[in-house]
Amino acid sequence: MADYIRVLVCGAAGQMGRFVTQAVRKAPDMKVVAAVDNREVGRDAGELAGGEVTGTPIVSDLECAIGRGEPDVMIDFTIPDVVRPNMIAALNKGVRLVVGTTGIGEATLDEVQALVEQKRLGAVVCPNFSLGANLMMLAAELAAKHYPYAEIIELHHEKKKDAPSGTSLLTAELIQEARAKAGFVPAKPPGPEVAARGLAASGVPVHSVRLPGYVANQEVMFSDTGEVLTIKHESTSRESFMPGVLMAVRYVMKNKGLTTSLRDILLSQS
Repeated sequence: MADYIRVLVCGAAGQMGRFVTQAVRKAPDMKVVAAVDNREVGRDAGELAGGEVTGTPIVSDLECAIGRGEPDVMIDFTIPDVVRPNMIAALNKGVRLVVGTTGIGEATLDEVQALVEQKRLGAVVCPNFSLGANLMMLAAELAAKHYPYAEIIELHHEKKKDAPSGTSLLTAELIQEARAKAGFVPAKPPGPEVAARGLAASGVPVHSVRLPGYVANQEVMFSDTGEVLTIKHESTSRESFMPGVLMAVRYVMKNKGLTTSLRDILLSQS
């Protein structure tokens, strides 16, 4: 058994894929053994990511990459239409998952969970790998039990495919669960029920902004008579996601089952 974790990067030619390749290359306990994308085929993954030549060319066939590289973990930052077959193929080959692709439906997650349990493998599929964003969600859970009003504003770059973001939907769900567990009855969001009031996710209005210049920002606003509490997180670079990605890779090597939030990993290590 190798003394390092063997990693396959899916979406290696994309912006997130390049950051992942560099982060794994710099990690002392990991190595990129395969890279998959339908762009830049034949290019060295490390060189494309702005680093040194690694001897790992990008290929377009995932199963071929798994066969040649024999990875322990597949990291996937692609798109919803592509990620489902990627996850199924990897799990069927005994490869663990770390997936940051958003917009994955509940049916696909249920399918992945069943396969993870059958294969006795670890998988982390979560919408945000930023440590700060997940600490923001933990803080929102605490505040949810004390404030009757809550709204979320999420701001992302103009090329983000889904809206609302996976992070905002998860935050709203966690707020709802925290309130239900505490027996806390939230107030009905004030104002008319029109589109301008945001999409109601788990009973929480969520407002999505898509503009160039943003990477991934979110504000969770709580209020009651006479005060407003704002919990805000900003990612100014995609590098902010890399410590969480590496944490998840190490986590799936030691833990079985499906984990859908980095928050749960942080709690397990606290």
